[in-house]
Amino acid sequence: MVPSRLLSLGPRTVHGGVGRWTQVQRWPPSPRLLSDSCGDHGKHQEPPRKKLLSEKKLKRHFVDHRRVLVCGGRGGDGVSCFHSEPRKEFGGPDGGDGGNGGHVVLRGTCSDRQVKSLSSVLSRYQGFHGESGGRKNCFGRSGALLYVQVPVGTLVKEGKEVVADLSCPGDEYIAALGGAGGKGNRFFLANENRAPVTCTPGQPGQERVLFLELKTMAHAGMVGFPNAGKSSLLRAISNARPAVASYPFTTLKPHVGIVHCEDHQQIAVADIPGLIRGAHQNRGLGSTFLRHIERCRFLLFVVDLSEPEPWTQVEDLKFELEKHEAGLSERPHVVVANKIDLPQARAALPQLRARLGPSVIALSAATGENLEALLLRLQELHSQHVGAELRW
Repeated sequence: MVPSRLLSLGPRTVHGGVGRWTQVQRWPPSPRLLSDSCGDHGKHQEPPRKKLLSEKKLKRHFVDHRRVLVCGGRGGDGVSCFHSEPRKEFGGPDGGDGGNGGHVVLRGTCSDRQVKSLSSVLSRYQGFHGESGGRKNCFGRSGALLYVQVPVGTLVKEGKEVVADLSCPGDEYIAALGGAGGKGNRFFLANENRAPVTCTPGQPGQERVLFLELKTMAHAGMVGFPNAGKSSLLRAISNARPAVASYPFTTLKPHVGIVHCEDHQQIAVADIPGLIRGAHQNRGLGSTFLRHIERCRFLLFVVDLSEPEPWTQVEDLKFELEKHEAGLSERPHVVVANKIDLPQARAALPQLRARLGPSVIALSAATGENLEALLLRLQELHSQHVGAELRW
């Protein structure tokens, strides 16, 4: 029952009993408390909160950078106790050791759910703790491993140093080590000390701040300016279905399609969002997507043949790639002249080949004209890449 002097009007301080009372509630309470006590909950409005995204909507956001705090599990404590049994007066120490803490492991995954973004990676991971030891020399259970699924092609950095490259499915990296379990008093038994009471606590797990960076893994990367028809071309040669529209920057995240060739070969082709002049200076979509080209073994320069002087597009694209990373523009490549179905494009084809050579592949992603030539060239470049890896 509340003492009567707690209901006084003044802000007096009450001292009594064992505890110490400091600031007391004024009476009557605030109007908000009165309305709650009267049952008027309908008029009370909660402050607006940010609506959480559902898992389905979260996957639509392409995230290629993530800062993650990883903490290994804490080790279990050791126990200090002695064996107790009838007719056995000096049973001796029997305190068991604590279990080790669980590690946090990053695993490169290319599962059925097609983890292609870091949007599902949380900002903090805590490993499982080990259990404390028990009587009768029972050791505590070690903490289980905590696996964090990341897309294949994820770079793990600590500061500016690259500590892991998860480039293949199943690659693993121990991001944080679990702490060692404590020792029970049985561990300290010695001839000089037949009744030790010492036990040690479990050690805390390793704590690290890591930076995850996703670089799209594909054999071929399609590079071009906005509205060059890269998404339409990817839809024409694979089962990928990126968005296609007549306005620039329709593609805001890389799309990867699988091209099926003869002898059951599969070639991964990435549709890189459109670049503009000055992309190496972070203009437009900038270097956000230039780094996705670094993982591509060969390139497809997609040129809009309907534009005036289409050969300048190839020169500008190579310049942007070279400024981003030296030697990137010198990788094996093929120039693809798109939109050959348009009259002005067909008229500009001879001049384009005169400047860039006869190896230019002219096609139409909209009508499917001459797609076979591109597929044969892709298969040839892929065979050269596989042969070079075998020789290496």
